[in-house]
Amino acid sequence: MVRVREIMTAAGTLACAVGIGVIMQSSDTSKERYGDQPVVLNDAEAIDPEVVSSVVNSSSILQVDAITLTSAQTDSGATALTAESGVVFAAATDVLEPPVASDALPLPACEIIASARPAASAMIDVTLSAPCLPNERVTVHHNGMLFSQITDGEGTLNVIMPTLSRTAVVVFAFPSGDGAIAETVIEDIDEYERAVLQWRGDTGFQMHAREFGADYGEVGHVWAQSPEAMGTLTRLGDAAVSDPFMVEVYSLPRSRNRNAAGVDMSVEAEVTLANCGSEIEAQSFELTPDGIKKNDLTLAVPNCDAVGDFLVLNNLVQDLKVASN
Repeated sequence: MVRVREIMTAAGTLACAVGIGVIMQSSDTSKERYGDQPVVLNDAEAIDPEVVSSVVNSSSILQVDAITLTSAQTDSGATALTAESGVVFAAATDVLEPPVASDALPLPACEIIASARPAASAMIDVTLSAPCLPNERVTVHHNGMLFSQITDGEGTLNVIMPTLSRTAVVVFAFPSGDGAIAETVIEDIDEYERAVLQWRGDTGFQMHAREFGADYGEVGHVWAQSPEAMGTLTRLGDAAVSDPFMVEVYSLPRSRNRNAAGVDMSVEAEVTLANCGSEIEAQSFELTPDGIKKNDLTLAVPNCDAVGDFLVLNNLVQDLKVASN
C-alpha cells in the first residue's frame, strides 16, 4: 500500500504562447452547428490584449494575440463580449487541483494493489484492488492528466486509457490519502498523435476533431457523441461523481494522417444552466516531438439567457498536420 498525500498535476510554467479565438454561436443547437455565420468584431471592437494581460502578472500568463469575441444575436443586435466579461488566461499553476486529503478518521488498513499492462493502440489497461474501499471515489493520475472514478462494490476498478509517455505511470489516490501506483512500458506510443482536454465539474466542455476536411455531422467529425472515425475520442471520468475531474483524449494513428487537409481541432463549451454566469477552467495537453505541451484556460460564461449557445475556442488545441511534416 502506498500513502499518497500530495500528487502534483504537473501543470508547470507554459513555455509557448497561443492565441485563442473565442466565438459565440447562438441556438437552435447553434443553428444546427453552425448554420449561421458568427458575428465577428472589427479591429476597433476587439479586446485589447493589454487589457487582458493586466489581469494577472504578464510574466506568468499566456501571451494572447488577436482575440475575437462575438455574442449570440439578440433582439437589439449583436453585443460584443468585453474585457469586463472576464476572458482570462490564467497562470499555469494548478488550474485543476486534486482533492485535498480528508481529515476524517483513518479507514481500516487493507492492501491496495494496482497493476498495469500494455493494450492495443498505445493504451494502458490498469486495474485497482482495494477491498476495504468499496464504492469509493478515487482520482486517477497520469502525466498531469487526472480523472475521477468510483470503485465497485468489491473495491475494484478497471480502466483502459490512452497514455502520454512510453514509460506509463498511473497513480490512484483516495481522499483519505491512501493509494497505489502501477507502471508499464508502451512500445507503440510514437505511432500515435494525441490531444487532451481536461476540466473539473459540469462545465459543458467538448473537444471536436474534424478529420481531413470533414464538416460538423459528417463522417470524420469525431467528438463525444460520435467518438470514432480514422481517429478515436476517449472520455475518462465518472460524471456521476460530485464535482468530477473529466478528460477527453483524441488519438490518431500517424500512419493515417497523410491527407494534406490534416485534422481541425476545436474546443467548445455549451452554455448550460449548470455553468451560465460562472467561470469555467480547462487544460489542454498535446504530444509534440519535444514533449507534452500544456495550456490553461479560464473563461467567463455568458449569463443564463444564453443557455443553448456554444463558445467555440479556436487554437486552444492545435490542429494535427500531415504526419510527414
